[in-house]
Amino acid sequence: MKEIIKYPNCFVCGDKNQFGLQAKFYYDGQRAVSEVIALDKFEGYHGIYHGGIISTILDEVMIKAVLAKNIYVVTAEMTVRLKKPVYTGDKLKFAGWIVHNKGRIYYAEGEVINQSGEICATAAGKYIEAKPDLKNRLLESLE
Repeated sequence: MKEIIKYPNCFVCGDKNQFGLQAKFYYDGQRAVSEVIALDKFEGYHGIYHGGIISTILDEVMIKAVLAKNIYVVTAEMTVRLKKPVYTGDKLKFAGWIVHNKGRIYYAEGEVINQSGEICATAAGKYIEAKPDLKNRLLESLE
């Protein structure tokens, strides 16, 4: 699998952001994937991984599915369904994939599965391909 490009200071994937998740994302030819340990520094309630962090990683894995095809998009809309609690210490597998596109709009879905194989959350997102000025700004950020 090939690692997907990243912005070094990104909260989710940046390896130079000391306060971030520092998650690595790979492309298997159809899906963007990442494995993350639910660290307690990102808990909501004691021992429970924050739902906002789960949502953030789901957004990132869906956008990375589009980015893996060298299409630069920004998030327009996202729906997340949190199905089960994620506990700190859990090993999580995130996956995101493109469902279809219509012109500059890309529709993607994603999921997170815990180490027991249970789906903990799902997401659907709508991503808009960046126009040239914004695309140039995005390109300046990426490695």
